[in-house]
This record gives sequence, structure tokens and C-alpha cells, in this order.
Amino acid sequence: MSDKPQLRHPEKARKPDNPSPRKPDWIRVKAPTSAEAAEVRKLMRDKNLHTVCEEAACPNIGECWKHRHATFMILGDTCTRACAFCNVKTGKPGAVDVTEPENLAESVTSMGLRHVVITSVDRDDLADGGAFQFVACIERVRAASPDCTVEVLTPDFRDKPGAIDAVARARPDVFNHNLETVPRLYPTIRPGARYFESLRLLQRVKEVDGSIFTKSGIMVGLGEDRAEVLQVMDDMRSAGVDFITIGQYLQPTLKHCAVDRFVTPDEFEDYKAVAKAKGFLMVSASPLTRSSHHADRDFAELKAARAKLTSAAE
Repeated sequence: MSDKPQLRHPEKARKPDNPSPRKPDWIRVKAPTSAEAAEVRKLMRDKNLHTVCEEAACPNIGECWKHRHATFMILGDTCTRACAFCNVKTGKPGAVDVTEPENLAESVTSMGLRHVVITSVDRDDLADGGAFQFVACIERVRAASPDCTVEVLTPDFRDKPGAIDAVARARPDVFNHNLETVPRLYPTIRPGARYFESLRLLQRVKEVDGSIFTKSGIMVGLGEDRAEVLQVMDDMRSAGVDFITIGQYLQPTLKHCAVDRFVTPDEFEDYKAVAKAKGFLMVSASPLTRSSHHADRDFAELKAARAKLTSAAE
């Protein structure tokens, strides 16, 4: 399999003579040019680590790296799947780096992180989908930085029995797994995954340890309609999800699925209000919302929201 990005969703991909629509003003972001961003980049290179900030071309990289925040991407930089929305390269991954958990933990300490987010590429080639590496990273971070809270953003571990339980039993403070889009769009947007299996993953985490906060997110602007988004909210709440994120899909390259439309800030505010009414402890809905954006601040608010709910119930 080639390491070059594959053509995603060809019937919707824009040709070079038909470029992506001009981004509206509310999508404008700054490039990562600060001295702090340069320090983060150097640290990642020195420790042979990857970040989803770079690999997935996150629009918030400039802001996050300026504040010395980064989302670590373990298990290499090559994914075994080719989702139509994702900029991470696809191909045959290399061997798992056994020094990665220690290097990650050292970086967390060096950066003085109070909350760390650990994600990964899909590793369908591994018997456990990479669950062991997640566990090792959680354990090493806790040993090196006892006061640092840990959030994981995992793949679906499809056809990997016991993988979800293993990561949940390592007791991350937040267990995130993104549904990404509405069920109707899975065949073209997320063909290697299954909507209800991803939903079941989130439900299973709560069954293993109900104290773990669960989190999931979707992108809008892919061709979904409002009713479908509201149904996803209901499905998440049925699975016990505490925190929902909703952000605008942005086309990484011409080879990826094209943006169907740019959802307005007012529409995001509507989604936010509806999600809160449906009972989520925490909602982040805006054009530039991403799963790990302001994760440290959001975790503090998430804990406060649970404490308030518990107090009201007593």
C-alpha cells in the first residue's frame, strides 16, 4: 500500500480547476510561528514523537502550540485506514516504538502539562489494535507526572477483543472516541468503521468504569442535515457520553472529501443549546472546535459540572 494519500470519496473530491470554496471569515487562523511553537516542534523531533496537531493539519495548532499544548499521536504516523476526511498518511505502519511511552512521559514533564491528550493512528495490523501502548503511555505519564490528568482519544479497536476494556481499566480521566459523522455518511466518509460499533465502545467504557468521563465528537459540513445531528446526540446520550464536540469539517487536500458547506456560527450556537438540553455535562460547538482544543480547560469544567450535578441530586 502506498504511503501517499489515497483519493478519498472521489465523487465529491474537488479537482484542481475547481478548488475548495473560500473559507468564511470565522474560519481564519494564524500559522504556528511563535517561539513557543518552535520549542514544541523541536521537543517532538528530539523525542521522536508525533502530534495529531501536525499530522492532521489541525487549524488550531498555532494557538495551542503557543501555549505549549500538544496532542500526542502514538503508534507512529502511518494509519492502516484511509478515511475521507483525515490528513494522516495511509500505508503499512512500522514497528511499535517501545521507547515511546517513556519519551512521551518525559515530554509531558518537560512541558509542564497539567492535562495530556494521547491519541493514535488506527493499527489494524496489531493483535490488540495498539491498546497495550495506550496502557503503557498512561502508566508512564502517571508515574512521571502524578498530578497530570490523562485523556485518551482512541481508534475503534474494531475486531480487537479486550482492547477497549484494557484501556478503560488503565483508568484515563477522559476516554474519547469520535463518531465523526452521521450514520448515513459512514460508507463514504469513514468506510473502515461501523457507527454502532463506535457507539458501543463508548457505552462499554462506562460499563467497565462509570467514573471515567466519556467524550465524542462529530464534524459538520459534510452533507448531514440537522435531524441527523440531533439523532447522533440522542445516540451518544443513550451510551452515557458526558461531553460532545461539534466542529466544522475542513478539507485537508484536494484528494479528500470536499466541504459540502460552511456551517454558520449561529447554527453552532443552536447545536450547543440543544446538546445542553439533552443532558450533556459539557458541550463544545463552534467552527474551530476540535476534540482536543482547550482540553485542559474543558476537563476542569467537566469535573465542575459533574460535581454540581451530584450536589443537586443529594
